Amino acid sequence: MKSIKKVLQKNHPHIKEFTKNALYYERYNIIQKKVAQKLIEKIKKPYKKILDLGCGSGEIYKNLPLKPNLFIGVDLSPIMCKLHPKNKNIKIINDSFENINLFRKLKSISPFDLIISSSALQWSKDLDFIFYNLNSLKGDWLFSIFCDGTFKTIREITNQNSPLPKREEIIKTALKYGKCEFEIINYRLFFKDNISKFRYIKRSGVSGGEKRLSYKEIKNLIKNYPLSYLEFEVLYISKIS
Repeated sequence: MKSIKKVLQKNHPHIKEFTKNALYYERYNIIQKKVAQKLIEKIKKPYKKILDLGCGSGEIYKNLPLKPNLFIGVDLSPIMCKLHPKNKNIKIINDSFENINLFRKLKSISPFDLIISSSALQWSKDLDFIFYNLNSLKGDWLFSIFCDGTFKTIREITNQNSPLPKREEIIKTALKYGKCEFEIINYRLFFKDNISKFRYIKRSGVSGGEKRLSYKEIKNLIKNYPLSYLEFEVLYISKIS
Protein backbone atom coordinates (compact mmCIF):
# COMPACT_ATOMS: atom_id res chain seq x y z
CA MET A 1 0.00 0.00 0.00
CA LYS A 2 1.35 3.45 -0.87
CA SER A 3 2.51 5.72 1.93
CA ILE A 4 0.13 8.66 2.09
CA LYS A 5 0.76 11.82 4.07
CA LYS A 6 -1.77 12.28 6.83
CA VAL A 7 -4.37 14.89 5.96
CA LEU A 8 -4.54 17.36 8.82
CA GLN A 9 -7.99 18.83 9.19
CA LYS A 10 -8.45 22.26 10.74
CA ASN A 11 -11.32 23.23 12.99
CA HIS A 12 -14.60 21.51 12.20
CA PRO A 13 -17.22 24.02 10.99
CA HIS A 14 -19.34 21.01 9.99
CA ILE A 15 -20.32 20.59 13.65
CA LYS A 16 -22.00 23.97 13.80
CA GLU A 17 -23.66 23.53 10.43
CA PHE A 18 -24.82 20.01 11.29
CA THR A 19 -26.43 21.14 14.54
CA LYS A 20 -28.05 24.15 12.94
CA ASN A 21 -29.61 21.93 10.30
CA ALA A 22 -30.50 19.06 12.64
CA LEU A 23 -34.23 19.65 12.30
CA TYR A 24 -33.89 19.33 8.50
CA TYR A 25 -31.84 16.18 8.88
CA GLU A 26 -34.70 13.67 8.90
CA ARG A 27 -35.82 14.97 5.49
CA TYR A 28 -32.37 15.22 3.93
CA ASN A 29 -30.39 12.24 5.24
CA ILE A 30 -31.23 9.95 2.33
CA ILE A 31 -27.69 8.71 1.78
CA GLN A 32 -26.97 8.39 5.50
CA LYS A 33 -30.03 6.14 5.84
CA LYS A 34 -28.88 3.96 2.94
CA VAL A 35 -25.42 3.71 4.49
CA ALA A 36 -26.83 2.84 7.93
CA GLN A 37 -29.04 0.14 6.42
CA LYS A 38 -26.06 -1.37 4.58
CA LEU A 39 -24.07 -1.36 7.83
CA ILE A 40 -26.89 -3.07 9.74
CA GLU A 41 -27.07 -5.77 7.06
CA LYS A 42 -23.57 -6.76 8.14
CA ILE A 43 -24.84 -7.71 11.62
CA LYS A 44 -25.05 -11.50 11.56
CA LYS A 45 -25.39 -12.29 15.27
CA PRO A 46 -27.06 -10.82 18.37
CA TYR A 47 -25.15 -8.31 20.50
CA LYS A 48 -26.05 -7.61 24.13
CA LYS A 49 -24.02 -4.42 24.61
CA ILE A 50 -23.62 -1.92 21.76
CA LEU A 51 -21.78 1.40 21.49
CA ASP A 52 -22.84 3.75 18.66
CA LEU A 53 -20.48 6.66 17.90
CA GLY A 54 -22.24 9.54 16.17
CA CYS A 55 -25.64 8.00 16.94
CA GLY A 56 -27.59 10.97 15.52
CA SER A 57 -31.35 10.65 15.68
CA GLY A 58 -31.18 6.86 16.04
CA GLU A 59 -30.99 5.36 12.56
CA ILE A 60 -28.85 2.47 13.81
CA TYR A 61 -30.91 1.70 16.91
CA LYS A 62 -34.26 1.91 15.09
CA ASN A 63 -33.17 -0.70 12.54
CA LEU A 64 -31.28 -3.19 14.69
CA PRO A 65 -32.58 -6.70 13.99
CA LEU A 66 -32.39 -7.50 17.72
CA LYS A 67 -32.34 -4.83 20.41
CA PRO A 68 -29.46 -5.11 22.93
CA ASN A 69 -29.68 -5.18 26.72
CA LEU A 70 -27.64 -1.96 26.77
CA PHE A 71 -27.24 0.59 23.98
CA ILE A 72 -24.87 3.53 24.47
CA GLY A 73 -25.16 6.31 21.89
CA VAL A 74 -22.72 9.21 21.64
CA ASP A 75 -23.33 12.37 19.62
CA LEU A 76 -21.96 15.90 19.69
CA SER A 77 -25.25 17.55 18.74
CA PRO A 78 -27.66 18.08 21.68
CA ILE A 79 -30.56 18.32 19.22
CA MET A 80 -29.72 14.94 17.73
CA CYS A 81 -29.45 13.45 21.22
CA LYS A 82 -32.98 14.67 21.96
CA LEU A 83 -34.29 13.10 18.74
CA HIS A 84 -32.80 9.68 19.53
CA PRO A 85 -35.21 6.98 20.85
CA LYS A 86 -35.24 6.63 24.62
CA ASN A 87 -35.95 3.72 26.94
CA LYS A 88 -34.48 2.06 30.04
CA ASN A 89 -31.92 0.14 27.94
CA ILE A 90 -30.65 3.22 26.08
CA LYS A 91 -28.11 5.72 27.41
CA ILE A 92 -27.35 8.77 25.23
CA ILE A 93 -24.19 10.78 25.88
CA ASN A 94 -23.88 14.30 24.45
CA ASP A 95 -20.13 14.54 23.91
CA SER A 96 -17.35 14.52 21.32
CA PHE A 97 -15.91 11.11 20.51
CA GLU A 98 -12.51 12.81 20.47
CA ASN A 99 -12.74 13.65 24.17
CA ILE A 100 -10.40 11.44 26.19
CA ASN A 101 -12.71 11.81 29.20
CA LEU A 102 -15.48 10.19 27.16
CA PHE A 103 -13.32 7.11 26.63
CA ARG A 104 -12.51 6.97 30.33
CA LYS A 105 -16.23 6.92 31.02
CA LEU A 106 -16.83 4.26 28.35
CA LYS A 107 -13.96 2.18 29.73
CA SER A 108 -15.90 1.81 32.98
CA ILE A 109 -18.83 0.37 30.99
CA SER A 110 -16.77 -1.86 28.70
CA PRO A 111 -16.26 -4.43 27.33
CA PHE A 112 -18.74 -3.88 24.51
CA ASP A 113 -19.92 -6.63 22.19
CA LEU A 114 -20.21 -4.29 19.20
CA ILE A 115 -18.91 -0.82 18.41
CA ILE A 116 -20.71 0.69 15.45
CA SER A 117 -20.50 4.06 13.74
CA SER A 118 -22.34 5.19 10.63
CA SER A 119 -21.39 8.33 8.69
CA ALA A 120 -19.57 10.01 11.58
CA LEU A 121 -15.90 9.04 11.84
CA GLN A 122 -14.94 10.98 8.71
CA TRP A 123 -15.00 14.11 10.86
CA SER A 124 -12.35 12.86 13.24
CA LYS A 125 -9.25 15.05 13.57
CA ASP A 126 -7.21 12.01 14.58
CA LEU A 127 -8.62 8.66 13.47
CA ASP A 128 -5.70 6.80 15.00
CA PHE A 129 -6.65 8.23 18.41
CA ILE A 130 -10.24 7.02 17.90
CA PHE A 131 -9.27 3.51 16.79
CA TYR A 132 -6.69 3.17 19.56
CA ASN A 133 -9.25 4.00 22.25
CA LEU A 134 -12.01 1.93 20.67
CA ASN A 135 -9.66 -1.04 20.58
CA SER A 136 -9.29 -0.82 24.36
CA LEU A 137 -13.09 -1.14 24.73
CA LYS A 138 -13.03 -4.57 23.03
CA GLY A 139 -15.89 -5.73 20.83
CA ASP A 140 -16.50 -6.15 17.11
CA TRP A 141 -16.31 -3.12 14.81
CA LEU A 142 -18.73 -2.02 12.10
CA PHE A 143 -17.98 1.41 10.62
CA SER A 144 -19.06 3.35 7.56
CA ILE A 145 -16.98 6.39 6.67
CA PHE A 146 -17.48 8.93 3.87
CA CYS A 147 -14.29 9.35 1.83
CA ASP A 148 -12.85 12.09 -0.36
CA GLY A 149 -14.49 10.70 -3.51
CA THR A 150 -17.71 12.25 -2.17
CA PHE A 151 -18.69 15.26 -4.32
CA LYS A 152 -15.70 14.48 -6.54
CA THR A 153 -16.94 16.42 -9.58
CA ILE A 154 -17.74 19.48 -7.48
CA ARG A 155 -14.20 19.43 -6.08
CA GLU A 156 -12.73 19.15 -9.56
CA ILE A 157 -14.80 22.03 -10.94
CA THR A 158 -14.08 24.34 -8.01
CA ASN A 159 -10.48 23.20 -7.51
CA GLN A 160 -11.13 22.48 -3.82
CA ASN A 161 -9.52 19.88 -1.61
CA SER A 162 -11.93 17.58 0.19
CA PRO A 163 -12.25 17.81 4.00
CA LEU A 164 -12.97 14.07 3.93
CA PRO A 165 -10.19 11.49 4.44
CA LYS A 166 -8.71 9.30 1.74
CA ARG A 167 -9.80 5.67 1.89
CA GLU A 168 -6.17 4.44 1.71
CA GLU A 169 -5.36 6.46 4.80
CA ILE A 170 -8.34 5.05 6.73
CA ILE A 171 -7.52 1.47 5.74
CA LYS A 172 -3.88 1.83 6.77
CA THR A 173 -4.91 3.18 10.18
CA ALA A 174 -7.58 0.52 10.80
CA LEU A 175 -5.19 -2.33 10.03
CA LYS A 176 -2.96 -1.26 12.92
CA TYR A 177 -5.65 -2.61 15.27
CA GLY A 178 -6.32 -6.03 13.83
CA LYS A 179 -7.56 -7.88 10.80
CA CYS A 180 -10.38 -5.99 9.10
CA GLU A 181 -12.50 -6.41 6.00
CA PHE A 182 -13.15 -3.44 3.75
CA GLU A 183 -15.79 -2.63 1.17
CA ILE A 184 -16.00 0.50 -0.98
CA ILE A 185 -19.37 1.57 -2.34
CA ASN A 186 -19.94 4.57 -4.60
CA TYR A 187 -23.45 5.99 -4.45
CA ARG A 188 -25.26 8.32 -6.83
CA LEU A 189 -28.20 10.41 -5.70
CA PHE A 190 -30.25 11.89 -8.54
CA PHE A 191 -32.04 15.26 -8.51
CA LYS A 192 -34.40 17.08 -10.82
CA ASP A 193 -32.24 20.23 -10.95
CA ASN A 194 -29.00 21.70 -9.65
CA ILE A 195 -30.63 23.92 -7.03
CA SER A 196 -32.06 20.80 -5.40
CA LYS A 197 -28.60 19.22 -5.36
CA PHE A 198 -27.00 22.08 -3.51
CA ARG A 199 -29.89 22.48 -1.12
CA TYR A 200 -29.35 18.83 -0.25
CA ILE A 201 -25.63 19.38 0.31
CA LYS A 202 -26.30 22.27 2.69
CA ARG A 203 -28.94 20.52 4.78
CA SER A 204 -27.80 16.90 4.81
CA GLY A 205 -24.70 17.23 6.98
CA VAL A 206 -22.53 15.48 4.40
CA SER A 207 -20.76 18.64 3.26
CA GLY A 208 -19.10 19.37 6.57
CA GLY A 209 -20.67 22.83 6.65
CA GLU A 210 -18.01 24.31 4.42
CA LYS A 211 -18.50 27.86 3.20
CA ARG A 212 -15.38 28.35 1.12
CA LEU A 213 -17.02 29.35 -2.15
CA SER A 214 -18.15 32.89 -2.83
CA TYR A 215 -21.73 33.63 -3.80
CA LYS A 216 -20.61 34.11 -7.41
CA GLU A 217 -18.79 30.76 -7.41
CA ILE A 218 -21.80 28.94 -5.95
CA LYS A 219 -24.10 30.55 -8.51
CA ASN A 220 -21.76 29.50 -11.31
CA LEU A 221 -21.55 25.95 -9.95
CA ILE A 222 -25.34 25.65 -9.75
CA LYS A 223 -25.61 26.83 -13.33
CA ASN A 224 -22.87 24.64 -14.79
CA TYR A 225 -22.71 21.45 -12.73
CA PRO A 226 -22.79 18.78 -15.50
CA LEU A 227 -24.22 15.71 -13.75
CA SER A 228 -27.80 14.80 -12.85
CA TYR A 229 -26.60 13.27 -9.59
CA LEU A 230 -24.29 13.82 -6.63
CA GLU A 231 -21.46 11.38 -5.91
CA PHE A 232 -20.72 9.71 -2.58
CA GLU A 233 -17.86 7.36 -1.72
CA VAL A 234 -18.27 5.24 1.43
CA LEU A 235 -15.79 2.86 3.04
CA TYR A 236 -17.24 0.04 5.17
CA ILE A 237 -14.99 -1.50 7.82
CA SER A 238 -15.75 -4.81 9.57
CA LYS A 239 -13.71 -6.37 12.36
CA ILE A 240 -15.62 -9.40 13.58
CA SER A 241 -14.32 -11.89 16.10
